[in-house]
Amino acid sequence: MPKRVDHEQRRRLIAGAVRRIAADRGLEAVSLGEVATEAGISKGLVQHYFPTRDAMLRYTTGTLRDQVETRVQPQFASGLTGLRAVLVSLLPLDEESRTEALVANAFIVRALKDPEIADRFRVGHEQLREAVAAMITAAQEDGDLDAKLDPIQEADLLLAVIAGLGDAVLLGHRTPAEATSLVDLHLSRLTP
Repeated sequence: MPKRVDHEQRRRLIAGAVRRIAADRGLEAVSLGEVATEAGISKGLVQHYFPTRDAMLRYTTGTLRDQVETRVQPQFASGLTGLRAVLVSLLPLDEESRTEALVANAFIVRALKDPEIADRFRVGHEQLREAVAAMITAAQEDGDLDAKLDPIQEADLLLAVIAGLGDAVLLGHRTPAEATSLVDLHLSRLTP
């Protein structure tokens, strides 16, 4: 009887190899051959699933987003505590989130030249922005945050703070504890 192959599992195996290479050596090091070696499969099998490097990179951006969502989603809860948990979970404070941040940063440069990847980043950011704005609104309704704040503007500012702090942690300019402390300081300024 022929062996049944889970094609989506194979694609995800390949995308995982792309993410590991991108985190370790940048997107410049991602080639069909390097990915095959990293995934422990043949170059021909990589080409079977992704006939071009561009197709492989585009697919990988989707799996990166799925991975981040899976890790961050459990942090979503109501109130100021839930908002803080989501924001802190977006920082590169452990090995997994650090790797995700490195891969995302590698793809940001690629997004400047690839409209499909740029659109995935835009859609993902917009969804996150809306979720954070909804959490701000809920925290305002609970009396945890100043009712005068504009939730969308505040979500934009909070995500910009997180992006800047994330880069600072990656570069070693801030420790994880310092970044978390700055998130707490910023949130304390939003309380009534």
